[in-house]
Amino acid sequence: MGLLEAILIAIVEGLTEFLPISSTGHMIITGKLLSVPDDEFTKLFTVGIQLGAILAVVVLYWKKFFFPPGGNTHRIRFYSKLLVAVIPALAIGFFAADAIDALLESSMTVAISLIVGGIVLLFIDSLFKTPQIHQEEEITYKSAFWIGLWQCMAMIPGVSRSASSIIGGMQQKLDRKIAAEFSFFLAVPTMTAATGYKLWKSASVINSTNIQLFAIGNLVAFVVAIIAIKFFIGFLQHNGFKLFAYYRIIIGTVLLALIQSGTLSR
Repeated sequence: MGLLEAILIAIVEGLTEFLPISSTGHMIITGKLLSVPDDEFTKLFTVGIQLGAILAVVVLYWKKFFFPPGGNTHRIRFYSKLLVAVIPALAIGFFAADAIDALLESSMTVAISLIVGGIVLLFIDSLFKTPQIHQEEEITYKSAFWIGLWQCMAMIPGVSRSASSIIGGMQQKLDRKIAAEFSFFLAVPTMTAATGYKLWKSASVINSTNIQLFAIGNLVAFVVAIIAIKFFIGFLQHNGFKLFAYYRIIIGTVLLALIQSGTLSR
């Protein structure tokens, strides 16, 4: 992997991590279209640059993470809800790590997931019309756990962690903005754990040369993710999910055509 490929993949990660269109799916396809070697460092890179995206959430919502209005009591409750919500992903990720890694190599899985997820997003706004929770403080531990279960669907490449957890939030009566923000917050422990585990398993592939690519990738992902998060929250407050639904269906269909023509491997 060269510098240009690293920057392009990091841009894709930053743009798509918090949008309901699947960052993993887009990075897999981007890597294949750029003919990036499918080696251990590439796999580590696509997971590791999520650290930059995670940092974007912490920076944008630093008051929420470190100085919430309710003081220590609210901070403890906030972190406790994130802990409850991340438990399903930690459990499934630990026991199904090999199966998940196998799916990460499948372009067909990404294409189908993008299309199916797009069809689901077409109807989300009409399915959940009466939200009852308009503040993060109103989210219960039970709701947090259910959102965490929904998030686990994103272990299938192309599903989108953001989309699944936002849908889970709306199913639990959160309004669109709060569902999206809680999805961002939940990304921090979820992606930190996934990235940390991958770094621990594959630390031996990092050397003095590719660590520079790793650092640049995280920086690029951080900057782009900040822009993407601000855009998404503003867009979501005034619009629904249909634009993202159509995008997913179109991209998924194009990928299927590329796979069928032999341009893209399965």
